[in-house]
Amino acid sequence: MNRDGIRSMCCFLLLVSSVTSLSGCVGSNVATSKVMQFNLEVVDNKYARGGVNILLAPVYALTVAVDLVVFNTIEFWSGESPLNGEQHIFNSPNPTYQVNQRQIVISPEVKTKIPDSISNMAKQIYSVKTRLVNSNTIDYDIVYSNGEMATLRSDKSGNIITFYLDGKLITQTSLDALQAYQPVNH
Repeated sequence: MNRDGIRSMCCFLLLVSSVTSLSGCVGSNVATSKVMQFNLEVVDNKYARGGVNILLAPVYALTVAVDLVVFNTIEFWSGESPLNGEQHIFNSPNPTYQVNQRQIVISPEVKTKIPDSISNMAKQIYSVKTRLVNSNTIDYDIVYSNGEMATLRSDKSGNIITFYLDGKLITQTSLDALQAYQPVNH
């Protein structure tokens, strides 16, 4: 191969590696997740899992490399994972909330820095069951899609409503402000 051919091949490989490495950095890492799931299911003892984890270290190295170079890249460019068909995380909407007529987006990085009582609201809700405690109090039993549960309580005192999540004060508002609230349309 002549000098120009080698130079062209190097440029091509540099371009391909740049495209795959830049786009493959973010993804669901499905292959690695499947190996980790196997590691958790093979034994039920944390010490044995640690031993299996050490034995699987070469497999983890291989699956991380395959995820970064192949599967995450395909997921990035196609919009969904080739292994499980789920949407790429960049195509997934972040939960949005409207507070005082301003739209706020809570990203995963911010969720880790806010109190648990507030970050629980950013989880995906599976179901809500309403219970009337008395004429001024309503409990909302929330089940999140990951199986966790919480109770949101609203207490009315005159024109003021106070909200508690699992017994911790969240916020207070007036009936007028609640009636004027307009949800964000997606």
